[in-house]
Amino acid sequence: MNKRLLFLTAVGLLLLAISGYGQTDSLSPGEGFIEVTGGKVWYKIVGGGTSIPLLMLHGGRGVSSIYLKPLEALADQRPIVFFDQLGCGNSPGPSDTSLWTIEKFVEQIAAVRKALNLKQVHLYGHSWGTMLAIDYMLGEPTGVHSLVLAGPVFSIERHIQDKVKLLQTLPDSISETIMKNEQAGTLDSPDYMPAMMVFLGQFFARKQPWSDELNQAFATLNHSLGGYMFGPYSFRSTGTLAGYNRIERLGEIKLPTLLITGEYDQCTPATAKYYQSLIPGAELVIIENAAHLTMHDEPEADIKAIGDFLNRVENE
Repeated sequence: MNKRLLFLTAVGLLLLAISGYGQTDSLSPGEGFIEVTGGKVWYKIVGGGTSIPLLMLHGGRGVSSIYLKPLEALADQRPIVFFDQLGCGNSPGPSDTSLWTIEKFVEQIAAVRKALNLKQVHLYGHSWGTMLAIDYMLGEPTGVHSLVLAGPVFSIERHIQDKVKLLQTLPDSISETIMKNEQAGTLDSPDYMPAMMVFLGQFFARKQPWSDELNQAFATLNHSLGGYMFGPYSFRSTGTLAGYNRIERLGEIKLPTLLITGEYDQCTPATAKYYQSLIPGAELVIIENAAHLTMHDEPEADIKAIGDFLNRVENE
């Protein structure tokens, strides 16, 4: 009798474990800090609901997540988890270049998931965040249901080539001013930044005026981090990421993937279509009238594309 009781107890515990395997405890809105190598990262949970949480990876290499605020609209069905990577925004970190590697930033994704018990997630990355998302997925983590990759950068070389092509569509007075100063290293020249703002207003964020959140993201930019990893220039990379290229490994991504790019994105529609062809089953949405910050330029179209994709993945 005792053996039968022990057997039934063991079976019951096994079934309980199986039923709870992979599930994420309900997330409550709020914010806090999570310990990572080198310091703490700030996180914020918005919304709720029973759908799988969406974990956000911001772009910028030194920019905070605040510019992604329009995507909080997705929180009507699921928790949205934002966090500022170490050295960015609300997550100040030491000026320690040993922490400024793509491997260390990928580790932060795992640390956030572990601390918040995010056993099941969708993963969103924008720009630099798409680089982190791809490298994270190449490590074969469990529990990721889909990827949303906006303004993707899978090759620094191709990224720069696209930006140069876009620059050449602007008046010569703008393109020549920018390239002259970048080649000479005179980024403090009084004519450089006005010319760059013309480029950014066409291919980075077209909607005017820029939102308070976008202005704040720029105002709090960690120039040291960005300069170390990419370099101080916009049209050539002299930093540690100069040789970054994951194009040949995109075929290893085996889960539902949505690529998003703007009509005037620095990740051009042609490049996005090329990336789509390399990721099995990937979908692509091109947001009309938008540049690199689709969530800023055309938030309704951006939110609809993401929401529809996530709901479709969960219902299949």
